[in-house]
Amino acid sequence: MIRISTIFIAICMVLVAASLGLVLYSVAGISGTESAIVALTALTFLILYNAVSMRLRDRSDVGGQIADLSRGTADLARQVAEFGRRLAAMEGRIASANSTNSDRIQSVVGEINELGGLVRQLATTVSAHEDLLAGAAPTPAPAPVARPEPEAPLDLIAAFEERPAAPPPLPAPPPRPTPAIQTHTAVPVQTANGRNPTQLLATLRNAIDENRIDIFLQPMVTLPQRKVRFYEAVTRLRDERDQLIAAEEFISIAEASGLIGRIDNMVMLRCVQVLRRLMVRNKDVGVFCNVAASTLGNSTTFAQCLDFLEANRALAPSLVLEFKQSTFRNLGPAETENLAALAQRGFRFSIDHVTDLRIEPRELADRGVRFIKVPASLLLDPRQASTSDIHPSDLSDLLGRFGIDLIAERIEGERAVVDLLDFDVRFGQGFLFAPPRPLRPEGASATGGASPNPAQEIQGSNGSASPSPGATSSAPPAQRITGNAALARRI
Repeated sequence: MIRISTIFIAICMVLVAASLGLVLYSVAGISGTESAIVALTALTFLILYNAVSMRLRDRSDVGGQIADLSRGTADLARQVAEFGRRLAAMEGRIASANSTNSDRIQSVVGEINELGGLVRQLATTVSAHEDLLAGAAPTPAPAPVARPEPEAPLDLIAAFEERPAAPPPLPAPPPRPTPAIQTHTAVPVQTANGRNPTQLLATLRNAIDENRIDIFLQPMVTLPQRKVRFYEAVTRLRDERDQLIAAEEFISIAEASGLIGRIDNMVMLRCVQVLRRLMVRNKDVGVFCNVAASTLGNSTTFAQCLDFLEANRALAPSLVLEFKQSTFRNLGPAETENLAALAQRGFRFSIDHVTDLRIEPRELADRGVRFIKVPASLLLDPRQASTSDIHPSDLSDLLGRFGIDLIAERIEGERAVVDLLDFDVRFGQGFLFAPPRPLRPEGASATGGASPNPAQEIQGSNGSASPSPGATSSAPPAQRITGNAALARRI
């Protein structure tokens, strides 16, 4: 857009040229044509002068701007160079710090590996010495161990406190503990022998009608501390003669006859009662309650269970519902919907009866699974490394990424514990720590006879038989040796 000053100058130049021509025509007496030519010539000179002066003025202005821009560019280049120097210095410091830290970490890792090797050698040596000493020591009379008396009831006031579970004593000669353990655990199993399915079904119906479904608790401990963190509720049935029948013997008949729903309801009620008693002393304890696949798929039975769990929703963080691996692999639309309903109410799930390590942790975590129980023999089986998608030693880390804890079950020896610690297994369960034990009636510890001494309480809470008075004098040396060996293995 033409500026107003430029228009004003042009008008002035035209007026000056016209005035000059008019003066020459009127005063000097020059003809009109000549005066017009002179006026046009004067106008031309004025226009050229104005253009040249404007061009010189613009050039000076542009030169000043270019000089300012050059100075700004030089300043910017100096600042960039300064920033580059500082960045190079920082990168050098970071590289030197990383190299120093890497050297320190490598030295620490080397020392830790050496210490780990020394500790394993110490555990192996102590275990071998313990086996030699136990084999050379005289064997006490087996009468207190093999007597067919019922198991000592479990005291919820003393045995359920959160404290380290004492390592159970190793048996003396290797051939001798097998009959003792079999006698100790085979008492409830032998009671069902000799019954045909019809008699067992009748016994099962009578036991349900007369409320003779008992709950045994088996602890799950942390490794290597062996502190009790959870309990699994194991179902036992009492017949008319108060003899115990294991769940493995009547579960299949109960599922075939449609009685498993009533059993699950009764077990769930007992678990909630036990959990409330436990949480009076320890808020961090939890109880695993087994649920059958048919209960999950039966709409009527599941509706009753869901109503009961909804009424006890406050216990959801501590009550873990346990299903078989085959149940999760054969979920139908109804079972999937019922699982989602339980998960929405805050209940967590566990998987047991694992037969292989082909596990999809992301899918299980999305369904609400937070625990997976794998037999120790399956984890330590070298053939699983080739048949499964992941090496057993990496299974715990893989499950941990999705918020699932791995529990090694059916642990029966100290050597298995040492091997499982290399697999980073955090929880363990098995007869090594404690067998399933019945509950002591509420208030029995307060109204009953004299309470056992602290050593007997700790030993009882871990499932080992209490020594008889006659065997007390010969037992302490062997127990001290076993405790040292177990301590060395735990380290």
